[in-house]
Amino acid sequence: MPLYTLETSQKIPAPLNQVWDFISSPENLKLITPKRMGFNILTKNLPAKMYPGLIITYHITPMFGLKTNWVTEITHCQEHVYFIDEQRFGPYKMWHHQHNLTSIPEGVLMEDLISYIPPFGVLGSIANSLVIGKMLKDIFAYRYRKLERIFGRIQS
Repeated sequence: MPLYTLETSQKIPAPLNQVWDFISSPENLKLITPKRMGFNILTKNLPAKMYPGLIITYHITPMFGLKTNWVTEITHCQEHVYFIDEQRFGPYKMWHHQHNLTSIPEGVLMEDLISYIPPFGVLGSIANSLVIGKMLKDIFAYRYRKLERIFGRIQS
């Protein structure tokens, strides 16, 4: 079963600390996730900021109206630089998502590197080609647009 990757980047015209405060707040994940995903955070009393060892449980409806639990752990976190979330239980056989922030003259360069293995072996690989890969690209395109609405756009 192959390992797939998705890489995205976005320049955000805001100070590093402002972007970090937004993306490192677990509550904000729902704001940048498409409503069609049926995304709900189940973990109570979430902290204001992520930290290594934080476990977050969600309900999601990734496709075909099938609701599932997703449990992630923040495994690494360096303030104003990056954090990593890894799936502990959920729809993927493996999920590793690194969020990187770099200060640039125009504001912040935010880069996401997602490495994942779909479930169901060969059937999962076929599903990735037909549905999953496109769905992930759509989710991150939605996030890109939401972050532009929140922080603005860097003019070229």
